[in-house]
Amino acid sequence: MPQIPSKEFKRLPLRVHAFLGDVPLHDVWAIDLPRGPGGITLAEFLRRTGDLFRRPPPVVRALLSARFFVGGLFGWDRATLGSLSQSFAQRLTEEDRAQSLEPAGTADGLFRIVYRFENEQLDEIINRTVHAGVLSALAETSEGYRFYLAVYVREVSCFTLLYMAAINPFRKLIVYPLLLRSIADQWNAAFILSNYK
Repeated sequence: MPQIPSKEFKRLPLRVHAFLGDVPLHDVWAIDLPRGPGGITLAEFLRRTGDLFRRPPPVVRALLSARFFVGGLFGWDRATLGSLSQSFAQRLTEEDRAQSLEPAGTADGLFRIVYRFENEQLDEIINRTVHAGVLSALAETSEGYRFYLAVYVREVSCFTLLYMAAINPFRKLIVYPLLLRSIADQWNAAFILSNYK
């Protein structure tokens, strides 16, 4: 299952809908996963396999290396003034912080964790091109589980829309399909194949 309409995602009982209610939802992706043992949560999946974005597939790593090489030339990735005050983590309530399984600001590959609940995690990245939130969620279905990956984009300059238009073909044709395939492989290794060893 590739990119999906946002309506299905918005029906899920997730904190992010209110938390980032004023931030445009750029796109949503999903993949169905086999059932395996009952009661699996996103937090358990992360504990078993490691953070989702820390070890991207080789092709994705190559694209990211190229992006950061170009970003280094143009200074895209230097911290923006006031980036900490702009962080989505500033929106966390005391209840959010108490419920989160990881402190806000914890590194998650190229991203920083805003919150990690049992079945929902919000990461963010802030630079001179974009302020993006990446939401991972896991929902149980009649046949197994469905993993969702949603991207929120807040403009940081007039360059943001141009930048997103430039990288969208790579995101849609290469990056997210490979990431979802990698997630499925990690899931199968952690919960399906391990049952037969």
